[in-house]
Amino acid sequence: MLAKRIIPCLDINRGRVVKGVHFINLRDAGDPIENALFYEKEGADELIFLDITASHEKRKTTLDLVKKVAECVFMPFTVGGGIRNAKDIREILLAGADKVSINTTAVNNPDIITEASKIFGAQCIIVAIDAKKEIAGKRWEVYINGGRTATGLDAVSWAKKAEKLGAGEILLTSMDYDGTKDGFDIELTSAISNAVKIPVIASGGAGKMEDFHEVFVKTRATAALAASIFHYREIKIKNIKDYLRKKGIGVRV
Repeated sequence: MLAKRIIPCLDINRGRVVKGVHFINLRDAGDPIENALFYEKEGADELIFLDITASHEKRKTTLDLVKKVAECVFMPFTVGGGIRNAKDIREILLAGADKVSINTTAVNNPDIITEASKIFGAQCIIVAIDAKKEIAGKRWEVYINGGRTATGLDAVSWAKKAEKLGAGEILLTSMDYDGTKDGFDIELTSAISNAVKIPVIASGGAGKMEDFHEVFVKTRATAALAASIFHYREIKIKNIKDYLRKKGIGVRV
């Protein structure tokens, strides 16, 4: 069994790390470079950098900042936000990223998944899914443009399609649980991770070490992502890994 991964996420807005609740009410969480250096020393398995307003503002990810962060870390580094085509992906990879995360463009032009996977390899292509439970409570709807725009797409069906088109991994964020610290959305994560064979990163809701154990025991998620508890130094990554090892969960050293 593959070791589970613990991943901090840098949500970037105007050159700063930010964090909100349910994708709104953003507050400052520090400098991207300082945070990247901190997580490198902390033993994070990977780092994800998301320019969360790029797609909404119809602009590219800030490459200069991507380069500076990439120079700070040796762990796998994923970048997302404002990616429109294969050229943008190439620029981000050349700037130092190991993988890219695409959401809005993947929904609007699904063929980009296949094209990018063929050019760069599926292992480089993460499809991010921001999902919110419908009022009726029967399914989860996919949102784009940083959670601003509902698409009408069913999250489980979209995950299956993304895998078929060539995605190498799914970054799944529960908009209902985002920033709440109430634990990961087990129902959503189970539904998606059971529907696909590619790795799934669970995101949204981490508040304590037990939450990481729960998501790994109750779902097929291969990684768990968190932001605020790491940015505000509430829980150390090393402590989470030690806790998981004691619980019998395989994690990377």
